[in-house]
Amino acid sequence: MNRPRWLIPIAVVVGVILIIVLPLVGAYNGLVGQEATVDQSFADLDSQLQRRNDLIPNLVSAVRGALNQEQAVFGEIARARTQYAGANTIQEKADASQQVEGALARLLAIFENYPQLRSNENIRDLQVQLEGTENRVNQSRRDYNGAVTTYNVKIRQFPRSVIAGAFGFDRKPLFEAATEAREPPSVDLESGLTPEP
Repeated sequence: MNRPRWLIPIAVVVGVILIIVLPLVGAYNGLVGQEATVDQSFADLDSQLQRRNDLIPNLVSAVRGALNQEQAVFGEIARARTQYAGANTIQEKADASQQVEGALARLLAIFENYPQLRSNENIRDLQVQLEGTENRVNQSRRDYNGAVTTYNVKIRQFPRSVIAGAFGFDRKPLFEAATEAREPPSVDLESGLTPEP
């Protein structure tokens, strides 16, 4: 069977196009999948941060009954929670989360210094829930940062970098601690309660 000669160049061109296009489509789909993993990791982290923010008012309320004079800490917690609720971007949420953590650390330092508070069953239960949530927040941060690192590396590797640039795959920010979060909180207590010796 004789095939027309013009089919051979067309077959070669189609073959070359397939060899070039198929890997590009695969790379594009891989980036889409990795970006979805980053988004899901952030949604999981956001969910844990929201759980923490939901537990904090209960803890504050229980501690407030025993420490009316610590209004500055309670106000700081309220401001930080409000800022987190209004945050829209990953960076805004990270910054607001760091403020919540700082205020919460000061509240927990108060709690640790007063045996009257530690003996309150409601406060102890809330603290246990909050500690469990903090562990989940930390794990979610690690998962998110791992997904972001993988994604950021993939969009910088050739030939994916060409596809990433052409289709608008931008770098994602890591969820990092602020430099002040590395310092232990200082708590100045001048109250009627007696701290533990």
